[in-house]
Amino acid sequence: MDVTIRIVYPLESGRIVLRTEADWNADVEAVKVDAARTTFEFVVHTDAPFFDFKPCIADDHGLHWSIGLNYLAIAGAADGREVYPHFFDDAGGSITPSFDIPAPDGEPPRAVRVYVPPGYEENTLKRYPVLYMHDGANLFFPDEAFAGTAWDIDGTMDQLDAMSVTDKVIVVGIYAHDRMYEYTKPGYERYGHTLVDAIKPAIDARFRTLGGPSNTAVMGSSLGGVVSLFLAWQWPDVFGKAACMSSTFGYKDDLRQRVSNETRRPLRVYLDSGCPGDNFETTRDMRDELLLRGYELGKDLLYFAFPGAEHDEASWAARCHLPFQFFFGKTPAGR
Repeated sequence: MDVTIRIVYPLESGRIVLRTEADWNADVEAVKVDAARTTFEFVVHTDAPFFDFKPCIADDHGLHWSIGLNYLAIAGAADGREVYPHFFDDAGGSITPSFDIPAPDGEPPRAVRVYVPPGYEENTLKRYPVLYMHDGANLFFPDEAFAGTAWDIDGTMDQLDAMSVTDKVIVVGIYAHDRMYEYTKPGYERYGHTLVDAIKPAIDARFRTLGGPSNTAVMGSSLGGVVSLFLAWQWPDVFGKAACMSSTFGYKDDLRQRVSNETRRPLRVYLDSGCPGDNFETTRDMRDELLLRGYELGKDLLYFAFPGAEHDEASWAARCHLPFQFFFGKTPAGR
């Protein structure tokens, strides 16, 4: 069976070749190269259901292997495999310094930090889905986080990328001004407009993002989970995915009533909680309401309850990889 592999990279000199597990010492040459020398197409014959491969740059200085674990090709995938490798940048992503985005209606600027994935600066042809996360102070650095415990979002994203189980994702951490107001009704309406009208356009202008709700997710814990579902329900044409961890549904919000009474939104929703406590009952109730509205477990709704898990940053950090995989997990084309 022949498997088509496309390598997309802004090559300046040399040539792109493949090495595969059939013979890690033998070059596989491209069968087609576009005029701009940015897309290199290979056809690999295999009798196996899958195989590992690595893109390489062959130039006057030798052979440069792509950074990270091997890529996986699946035989029978209708469109083959397209990858955006990098060869010289560090294996991990990077986090910007915090910077301010002007807010509408005379509000104070909103501080954000942005995680960009490995290879972002090197492979400039790649564009990325975006995850907007609340409580930005808790995401990256212990010295900023509540009680000194950060979610280590960058470490988790780097590990998932190294395992090749998710697409690379830009993560925007949004710092709160007054979370008790901004993440509940009616304050989350103004916060939502700030995110939709100011923050998202600024991020799209500054970074290489993919547009559309299928490429835009929002995520938070506790009250941050509440505002995440509100944002996706209110603006489904902007946010197509919402992750709600240990969410305090029913505390200064009417989301249950809205889900019950309004037109079903085309969303993918992740819900979880610890148990006992940790908003277990209200999260399960929201799950049941979404099921009644036609959402399907494992398709556009994912729900977990974690025995003994606490309502704290360490618990959310330990399981944040689950919504990442639900929203951004890689599946073979044509399967």
